Amino acid sequence: MGLIEGGSLLVLVFIAMPLKYWAGIPEAVRLVGSLHGFFFILYVLMIVYTTFKIRWSLFWAVSAFVVAFIPFGNMILDRFLPRTFIAKEV
Repeated sequence: MGLIEGGSLLVLVFIAMPLKYWAGIPEAVRLVGSLHGFFFILYVLMIVYTTFKIRWSLFWAVSAFVVAFIPFGNMILDRFLPRTFIAKEV
């Protein structure tokens, strides 16, 4: 989910924003921004779900939430998650 949310940020910043300011199409930001917001909320809900489902420690739950506010932080966190978390069936 972190990759999808991070990817939507890339689309927002590198495609929708230039379309708004250089091509005069503000609808691009409205559409992609809404999708990015939806994916962000889904990411946070997945943190809550995963915390209870596989019994994440408080450290991993808080880390996942904090990096959600750092651009591309969730992509970096995905690399550091212990393989035991990734291997578990959610």
